Amino acid sequence: MIKVRKAQERGHFDHGWLNTFHSFSFGDYYDPVNMGFRSLRVINEDRIHPSLGFGMHGHQDMEIITYILDGELEHRDSMGNGSVLRRGELQHMTAGTGIRHSEFNPSKSNPVHLYQIWLTPWRKRLAPSYSQTKIDESTAHKQLHLVASPDGHNGSLAICQDAKIYLSYLAGSESVHHSVSPSRAVWVQVLRGEVEVLGQVLRDGDGVAITDESDLSLAAAGDGFSEVMLFDLS
Repeated sequence: MIKVRKAQERGHFDHGWLNTFHSFSFGDYYDPVNMGFRSLRVINEDRIHPSLGFGMHGHQDMEIITYILDGELEHRDSMGNGSVLRRGELQHMTAGTGIRHSEFNPSKSNPVHLYQIWLTPWRKRLAPSYSQTKIDESTAHKQLHLVASPDGHNGSLAICQDAKIYLSYLAGSESVHHSVSPSRAVWVQVLRGEVEVLGQVLRDGDGVAITDESDLSLAAAGDGFSEVMLFDLS
């Protein structure tokens, strides 16, 4: 079974400094039909203007993953971590018992384009933690490259939930395949380009919830470059 979440149907706010789209209910956007999918609670697509960002703020009991599509994002947190994330880099935080952080676009001229993803953890009150990694595009080209998993398999980010997150870059007629174990479900998010999944052509910002399927094929559907993220969820 497949349920498509079109990009234009998402919650949208343009705050001037921040242009943001919410696939699921978040903040001032409330949609009782779209409260999340399995452990996947938030998928926000953000564009932050130069020299602006989120001031220091707190989170608890959530697994937070940030992926940079373009530009730079400066991160600082209450654990003493500080870094600048760039194109192709992912960051993971276990908010657990509580963490405070800021996110700022350090560029004076270029916006930063990112996705922020939240998953509910397998239990509350975990110890906060931080990690990040950079994706070599060659390792994700024409294959589903594991970027997050419960055990940090093959150098992926270790997250506190029974979920695996994959990233793939496709072009031309390229495709990738994914086998789904019984009782598990999949969410596919198109980050850019066009991808065909189970007969549905998905475009920038589109997502799809997939249940009761054992084998999936994701195929590039446009003439250009496509980038897609797949979530395999318990």
